[in-house]
Amino acid sequence: MLRKVEKRGRYETANRLRGTLSSVFRYAIATGRASSDPANDLRGALVAHKVKHRAAITEIRQVGGLLRAIEGYEGSKMVRIALLLSAHLFTRPGELRLAEWREFDFDSRLWTIPAARTKMRRTHKVHLTDQVLQLFEQLDELTGDGWFLFPSVRTADRAMSDNTLNAALRRMGYSQDEMTAHGFRAMAATLLNECGKWHPDAIERQLGHVEDNDVRRAYVRGEHWAERVKMMQYWSDRLEELREGGKVIRPRFGKG
Repeated sequence: MLRKVEKRGRYETANRLRGTLSSVFRYAIATGRASSDPANDLRGALVAHKVKHRAAITEIRQVGGLLRAIEGYEGSKMVRIALLLSAHLFTRPGELRLAEWREFDFDSRLWTIPAARTKMRRTHKVHLTDQVLQLFEQLDELTGDGWFLFPSVRTADRAMSDNTLNAALRRMGYSQDEMTAHGFRAMAATLLNECGKWHPDAIERQLGHVEDNDVRRAYVRGEHWAERVKMMQYWSDRLEELREGGKVIRPRFGKG
């Protein structure tokens, strides 16, 4: 069964599935239903997933230039907003691209991404900052009466193409070796870690990462939500500072 998944090139999925099966067999052993864990014997037998490092801008001066370039983007206003939200929220591109209006509680300043749409298959929560709420106010005028935040230009029944944001970056002059839609995550992770203001686990939780080590995961159970709320506003303010040279605007959309 694992080889079938592996043959489709889904190496990470195959290895994660092996781990899940191993957990099932360990439970079976503990409850007297099995005497061994064959999934554990396959550890290292599957093709290892190779991490693909996507290009990202992480130098402070270049980040400011990128944000100004996005603000001056002459293409679709919806795409411009999507790029800015990518910078402020640093979720995975697919999570943002497929986002639905019903997932947002603007009174609580909360975006709840359902587990089915996250890489780790865990519900993920994102705090909405002042700057993000302003962007949603603009987006609401464009697509607020539809299902998706970012519908396809061809039909409102589908989300925009997964290559739309990368194409916009190319149009702005950024090559695929300089910046990608996924690179906003690396940009945020790098600068948030470098500033030294936030606990690394809070940053990891906001990125939607899950601890791989079983022992460490047993100790790191907190979601660091209160710290993440402060961190997200700090990040939005920092982006504004880099773009505007210290001028921070705090608009309102919904309650808060």
